[in-house]
Amino acid sequence: MSLRVVVVDDSGFFRRRIVEILNADAGIEVVGTAANGQEAIEVVKQLDPDVVTMDIEMPVMDGITAVRRIMAESPRPILMFSTLTTEGAKATLDALDAGAMDFLPKRLSDIARDEESAKMLLRQRVRALGRSRLLRRSPGVPAAERAPQPAPRPVVPVAPRPPAAPTALRNLRAVLIGTSTGGPVALQEVLKVLPKNFPLPIALIQHMPASFTPAFAERLNNLCQIEVKEAISGDVLKPGCALLAPGGMQMILEGGSQTRVRIEDSPPGTIYKPSVDITFRSAVTALRGQVLAVVLTGMGADGREGARELKANGAQIWAQDAASCVVFGMPAAIIEAGLADQILPLKEVGPALIKGFC
Repeated sequence: MSLRVVVVDDSGFFRRRIVEILNADAGIEVVGTAANGQEAIEVVKQLDPDVVTMDIEMPVMDGITAVRRIMAESPRPILMFSTLTTEGAKATLDALDAGAMDFLPKRLSDIARDEESAKMLLRQRVRALGRSRLLRRSPGVPAAERAPQPAPRPVVPVAPRPPAAPTALRNLRAVLIGTSTGGPVALQEVLKVLPKNFPLPIALIQHMPASFTPAFAERLNNLCQIEVKEAISGDVLKPGCALLAPGGMQMILEGGSQTRVRIEDSPPGTIYKPSVDITFRSAVTALRGQVLAVVLTGMGADGREGARELKANGAQIWAQDAASCVVFGMPAAIIEAGLADQILPLKEVGPALIKGFC
């Protein structure tokens, strides 16, 4: 049986377009649609889909309110469609706080170089959310026991390693955190527990559009005791401050008397903008590998090769565990490659940072 999807949008044209794109995948079936949030709640109750795609601005009931209701009454993965504006970014972050798992720009041409690539990415994101291991389709029934779906790539079981010695962590000079799908909520969970006097600088690499990162940095800064800002060229890494890589660009760490960041355009053919691999690799030279690199929830394998180079130069590598990931892709790549010094549930990452460095 195919992955079952409900599409919610007040535009009949957009609904038909998303239905057509998703139904072109033999493993996905759109089983229903809705024109506003209130209809969405009823359709979800009736049809019990695996995934819901949701617009934000709709009549009768907006998408954020609908997400809150669905997640309270019958939780399941929800993908938001957003406009690439400042207002759209803030609304999307509100939707993620309400329980949505992922988002995409409503104008699909903004997410890929050509139409077919954009369609493929949409289908990939829906499939990834449908395989999410966080949620249950019905009480007591694990997601893995749902009707057959395209199987996720196998993960070689790896037992968590003993915690890195505190002395080894205290010899490090920075914390680097890379993430993608599910990352906005995951980063909030990790960073909000850190004390204002956290003794190391932090670099954050989150796959996110350029129009979203200013609003996201502002939100994190308001939620956290540490300072969080969107990075600009020339920013110095300093204790108790987290620099967020700007969307659409790359954040390079540069050594010297002080470690600074350089923001630059992406090399031709770069898939992720920003890329975890690019920032991780730059830390090999800039910080002589004396870092803790943390890879959180996300689709794909960005961060694995950068982590491999860091590990070869003495870095510590942590990965989020499968059970707490929205999408167990990026951390799985780290674990399968044998690079993880620790494998942690999301709720333990922040406390482990405090224990290791404070």
